[in-house]
Amino acid sequence: MDQLLHLWHNTGLNQMTPGQGIMIMIGMLLLYLAINKNFEPLLLVPIGFGGVLANIPGAGLAEAGGILHIFYAVGIESGAFPLIIFMGVGALTDFGPLLANPRTLFLGAAAQFGIFATLMGAVALSAFGIFDFSLADAAAIGIIGGADGPTSIYVASKLAPDLLGAIAVASYSYMALVPLIQPPIMRALTSESERKIKMIQQRHVSHREKIIFPLVLLLLVAFLLPDAAPLLGMFCFGNLMKECAVVDRLSNTTQNSLINTVTIFLGLAVGSKLSADKFLDFTTLGIVILGMLAFSIGTASGVIMAKVMNKLSSKSPINPLIGSAGVSAVPMAARVSNKLGLESDPHNFLLMHAMGPNVAGVIGSAVAAGIMINYIENMI
Repeated sequence: MDQLLHLWHNTGLNQMTPGQGIMIMIGMLLLYLAINKNFEPLLLVPIGFGGVLANIPGAGLAEAGGILHIFYAVGIESGAFPLIIFMGVGALTDFGPLLANPRTLFLGAAAQFGIFATLMGAVALSAFGIFDFSLADAAAIGIIGGADGPTSIYVASKLAPDLLGAIAVASYSYMALVPLIQPPIMRALTSESERKIKMIQQRHVSHREKIIFPLVLLLLVAFLLPDAAPLLGMFCFGNLMKECAVVDRLSNTTQNSLINTVTIFLGLAVGSKLSADKFLDFTTLGIVILGMLAFSIGTASGVIMAKVMNKLSSKSPINPLIGSAGVSAVPMAARVSNKLGLESDPHNFLLMHAMGPNVAGVIGSAVAAGIMINYIENMI
């Protein structure tokens, strides 16, 4: 009998807390959304499964020495995984639409307003005693507004590692929900006639321009804002490998096997932070709400900037729908812009035009991350 009692005390069922049970169900929910609803499956499958593993009682997979903790320490504490993902994203990116219409850079920049607006909102809520976010916490939460998962993880790992799980899940969830969140905002801020605006054919961008641009971009940003150099450096390196056309094997590896491998370990490492003691509190609710606010403001800011640019110049009008693509959820946000344009006019194809602010948003979120890290770390 004593042996049976000893065995029972060592089982996961006996050791399970209500919080762990809830977090296992949340992990299962993430898996359901990824598998059944196709919401960012490449990330939500490993994150959801990692969350389940992290909450198995007595297993200690997310504790010091556990395999999930090792993944986290090696890849996220060091900052390596988000940077490698950014290199892969760069190798998959075409700067052509942005170079063909440089004005769209302003749309990507405007969409980053959601990041800074939410930072100020989080600080204000803390000042009123509603939440207890430090300035570093507020900065990490605000980055969710860029709808850029690797950047959110990178900034959170630097400024607010205790909030990383909630920030990562919120960021990737909102990226997956772009087709549901953005259209109502875009319709509310534009008229039917604005949604029917046809943009002129983009000019041809030469191969030489595509090679020179990532080098110039890196040097300009790195010299002005060194803290943005890690993210933008990997992004530009990946893009240069793609465009120079002399290292196809390296480019293909980066675009496929490397980014896919790192995505697996990144997702599991993020899932390790979904333990009940870190995730189930009032702070997580605040992160989810503020993340939604950041994303919504970023979407609205891009649309409004396009309308302002049309007021300032009547030549080559911009369809305001492409402004929403500045949130940098590549290429989902651009596809949403194109879809709404086709709803108003079946012959109005906006996809390539929307890729300009979409790529600009990736650059903008990396710059915003550099500004946050530089400012907060100097204050600390």
